[in-house]
Amino acid sequence: MGFADRQYSRMPQGGMPRQPSRLDGSPVVKWLLIINVAVFILDVLTGNLLTAYGHFSVATVFQHGQVWRFVTFQFLHANLGHIAFNMFALYMFGSFVEQWWGSKKFLVYYLLCGAAGALFYSLLYQMGVFGKEMINLGGGMWMPSSYIPLVGASAGIYACLIAVAVMAPDLVVRLLFPPIPMKMRTFALGVLGIAVFTTVFNLSNAGGEAGHLGGAILGFLLMKNPWVLGFVDRIGGGGRRRRQVLDATVVRESKLRPRTHINLDDSEVDRILDKVNREGIQSLTDAEREVLRRSSGN
Repeated sequence: MGFADRQYSRMPQGGMPRQPSRLDGSPVVKWLLIINVAVFILDVLTGNLLTAYGHFSVATVFQHGQVWRFVTFQFLHANLGHIAFNMFALYMFGSFVEQWWGSKKFLVYYLLCGAAGALFYSLLYQMGVFGKEMINLGGGMWMPSSYIPLVGASAGIYACLIAVAVMAPDLVVRLLFPPIPMKMRTFALGVLGIAVFTTVFNLSNAGGEAGHLGGAILGFLLMKNPWVLGFVDRIGGGGRRRRQVLDATVVRESKLRPRTHINLDDSEVDRILDKVNREGIQSLTDAEREVLRRSSGN
């Protein structure tokens, strides 16, 4: 096969080749984005009817047995800012995690961690962390606090955040406010610290932060014990083999170097590993993947 025959060297008619998208190879993340936005629009058009029948609360699930709310609340959002922030975070981190788990396992991972957020919130509620007093709705109306609604994709997204921190702790991210670079490990510990502080001192949105923590906890446990999701491969005839995101630091510390007689330039391998560490393995061209394959002797 000549150079011009290779897929990465072809140029589409009419211009430069299309730059790879973060969503290339991440169909589940793409559909999650579409479904969340569609549900939000439909919910607004129906006067929050979907939120009424899909939100999570301790009372509706544990007193009335409406267990579907463990899943449906993950696709509902309170307002435009809520869904915009969550979908941006899902776009930024979800594709990396889907490439690591594979699409089917990623979907199960995401939904299970989202449900774990609601479960952890319920546990802390029963322990009295948030209080069980009646809530004054105004106009002489009162509501038990067990009916306080919980909505949002944040628990699953926090699980994605933790997954990336586990896969590539030295990956550098740039914050929006303030616009400073920060290692993924540091960023994850920071947002988790805020969630713990808010929950422990029962500050504003303590229930939501408890949900974030629940998703993050299960996400971490699953990343450290991936065999738990092994059952997913047996559903529907198996799933796509996962792609592991490489951490350049770990690779260098393990002295991963050619075990064959192929003569490769170490500086080229280092450059590719740095690119993986910054952008994820999905950013590599076919040629760069081949260099890594040959360097590891596989």
